[in-house]
Amino acid sequence: MRAYEIIHAKRDGRVLPADAIAALVDGFTHGEVPDYQMAAFCMAVFFRGMDDAEVRALTEAMLRSGDVLDLSDVPGAKVDKHSTGGVGDKVSLALAPLAAACGVKVPMISGRGLGHTGGTLDKLEAIPGFRVDLPVERFRAQVRDVGACLIGQTARLAPADRKLYALRDVTATVESIPLIAASIMSKKLAEGIDALVLDVKVGSGAFMKRPEDARALARTLAAIGRGMGKRVTALLTGMDQPLGRAVGNALEVAEVLELLRGGGPADLRAITVELTAEMLLAGGVAPELAAARAAVEQAIGDGRGLAKLEEIVAAQGGDPAAIRDPSRLPRAAGTYPVPSPAAGFVQAVDTEAVGLAAVALGAGRARVDDPVDPAVGILVERKLGDRVERGEPLCVVHHGPRSEPRERIAARLAGAYRIGPAAPPAAPLFLERLT
Repeated sequence: MRAYEIIHAKRDGRVLPADAIAALVDGFTHGEVPDYQMAAFCMAVFFRGMDDAEVRALTEAMLRSGDVLDLSDVPGAKVDKHSTGGVGDKVSLALAPLAAACGVKVPMISGRGLGHTGGTLDKLEAIPGFRVDLPVERFRAQVRDVGACLIGQTARLAPADRKLYALRDVTATVESIPLIAASIMSKKLAEGIDALVLDVKVGSGAFMKRPEDARALARTLAAIGRGMGKRVTALLTGMDQPLGRAVGNALEVAEVLELLRGGGPADLRAITVELTAEMLLAGGVAPELAAARAAVEQAIGDGRGLAKLEEIVAAQGGDPAAIRDPSRLPRAAGTYPVPSPAAGFVQAVDTEAVGLAAVALGAGRARVDDPVDPAVGILVERKLGDRVERGEPLCVVHHGPRSEPRERIAARLAGAYRIGPAAPPAAPLFLERLT
């Protein structure tokens, strides 16, 4: 089937054979299928969906578009974690060194910002000198010798996903469950992992706004992983407000350093500890979750997690002094508060709107080739249930030379908050665990 016929068939809701999906992915990877046709295919999938066999075929085609690592010669269990994306979700930056400090090998291939959500690679690159483009041989050696390595897709690892990931970001097709599942699992299975822990976000700042959609995505991801012989655990976690206080790359790195020094926001610490504990359990270095949580807490308390992050940064060309002294991280040109228009309690936050405000500041991308300003972002001063007086700051904006005008950003952020006379019920951080 030609690309046109494949697009036409999916547009009309027909089930595609595996060889047609493989041919389309192969053509796109090698430049024979242009971006505009792949964008049309993504939109057809967005509206028409895919059945389980099609999703498996798409994942397999994207996985086989490049190398699949064999890390069997690296001693120890190889476990990774993936988040489906949220606002202020900087967990990977703390989780990888903590898991490595506790004895798990962490080969982590991450992505850049996608839509309104931040990307792990963009956050890492806020650390001066940090390289995410390491060759496969160096990736393998660092996992073996340091215990963790965090890179982006290379030309040899899941190249189809690297191209498709950027295309989805700018064609409003990010939320499609088949496209999300194939993207995540193709690059995760290319890492040579033994097990995978999934953080599937649900809420106003997630791609999955409803628990039933998040559950469906989690089950799809788990089924793909188990079908290829991997141990998979999924947690559904809340994203009805930014995670932690910092939204923006350097600001989020600084918040991770605060966490690894024993502080940090309670919600960020709880999510980080739980997901890292799941990795220890999946990797067989803890007998049950309570012991795993205790081990993670100890790695925070005795500084081993922070020391391991410094070791990872040094190994990947970054400035380890920035880990010891966060003032060496990029700083914004200036700041300004966003005052509350009324007195009362924060009843709801349109978290996606907060993420889009960060993109408008320059912390993310509206186009594939947009540069990212690592210094800009938002510090959230009021979260769900907090009391605020009229004129007190809801958040503080860190802006740069490419940021949208102050009045536009402030209006976006003020409009993202609903202030009312009573505090809302506490929003659950953990919704469900699927194994």
